[in-house]
Amino acid sequence: MGFPQNFLWGGATAANQCEGAYNVDGRGLSSVDTIPFGPDRMKVARGEMKMLECDCDHTYPAHEAIDMYHRYKEDIRLFGEMGFKCYRLSIAWTRILPEGDDDEPNEAGLAFYEDLFRECHKYGIEPLVTIDHFDTPVALIKKYGGWKSPKMIDAYLKYCRAIFTRYKDLVKYWITFNEINMLLHMSYMGAGIIFEPGEDKIQIKYQAAHHELLASAQAVKMAHEIIPGCMVGCMLAAGQFYPYTCAPEDIWDGLDKDRDNYFFIDVQARGAYPVWARKRMERAGVAIVMTEDDEKTLREGTVDFVAFSYYNSRCTSADPDILEKHARPGNAVFKSVVNPYLESSEWGWQIDPLGLRITMNTLYDRYQKPLFVVENGLGANDTIGEDGKIHDPYRIDFMRRHIKAMDDAITLDGIPVMGYTAWGCIDLVSASTGEMKKRYGMIYVDKDNEGRGSLERMKKDSFYWYKKVIATNGEDLSDI
Repeated sequence: MGFPQNFLWGGATAANQCEGAYNVDGRGLSSVDTIPFGPDRMKVARGEMKMLECDCDHTYPAHEAIDMYHRYKEDIRLFGEMGFKCYRLSIAWTRILPEGDDDEPNEAGLAFYEDLFRECHKYGIEPLVTIDHFDTPVALIKKYGGWKSPKMIDAYLKYCRAIFTRYKDLVKYWITFNEINMLLHMSYMGAGIIFEPGEDKIQIKYQAAHHELLASAQAVKMAHEIIPGCMVGCMLAAGQFYPYTCAPEDIWDGLDKDRDNYFFIDVQARGAYPVWARKRMERAGVAIVMTEDDEKTLREGTVDFVAFSYYNSRCTSADPDILEKHARPGNAVFKSVVNPYLESSEWGWQIDPLGLRITMNTLYDRYQKPLFVVENGLGANDTIGEDGKIHDPYRIDFMRRHIKAMDDAITLDGIPVMGYTAWGCIDLVSASTGEMKKRYGMIYVDKDNEGRGSLERMKKDSFYWYKKVIATNGEDLSDI
């Protein structure tokens, strides 16, 4: 028992958080390039503040990030040294189609990723590619209003055709959209949506969701036609909502909030809108523009596997006093109350390894498709010790406990799991805060929140620990 022999151990990054070189070699401006560091970050990310250009009053972490664009060979060599079997990354849409819907793709962008994928294969690393990881072309936001418009579907499929055709012999694992459910919470980051005064936000969100779901279904079908034998998955930001008490009202509130996350995956994995979603939209006065052809498209474009990120579970209550008095600190994307049974990270993210096993069982019970844990990690303020090394036993402990929970889900519960790619295997810009000091990596990058630093890479203790875990296929989780 234990992890299967073909288990895909590895790490994960996103183009907008690591590549930098945002205006190099013909790359167009993307939504994530315009999300600033600082107090305006969440307002822009939620679509509440319009920022389609970069100004001199803000700093934009994605512009340089960790400059992986120029250092990818060094970084992939380090991933190879760790023993990665898989590297999850994303393609920047605007490197391929700078305006988002160009008739001809940008050769410099195509060549960059081709070289990167070949570098991965040199070390025996399978690329797992996210097609759209919070990466709406600004030109299409100006032209169509982002995913508010069904015209985005054709633009997305034009982009998909370009990359499927070019990389059909190099990539066999794909994800259509990163954390697709984030559209409901960070609408600009997730779908390039900016809300204008007087607009019906709920209507816009669900119509945009429908457009993304149609695009995903058609991309799955296209990938299977162009790349026979490939596997295409969906992805959600997962984490069970626990009821704060056993009051039936709290139980229902947790179930209802979980449905916000499962809504997208229900459609992508099953091929149709669930009855509860239709009733919920009806009660909210949401009337999605949907044709019979749309329903046929969704039925025919179901995914091959369900990928998900898991950082923590959440806790909720139907009692507004509890929600106010026990609210999780910080500007959290998912509103949650503090679970008194769990410890928390420096950023207030509660640590719940058993929650991973619970989430995996829930997802498999619901969909009966193979799972892929494509993000899991601990954001921490790592420092270089007096010996010139980075000792991060807290990260090792976090990963050990979560890998053990994943092992239990596989061994004791029989859940089929394709792989595990630890988030931020190399330090990168935090999506939620825009910080560098909130580090996830097993490889340290010399850069601070103000953008200062040499960008030099350094192995942390967790680098050597994870190398041993991979070498033993998850059997040896002891300290280094």
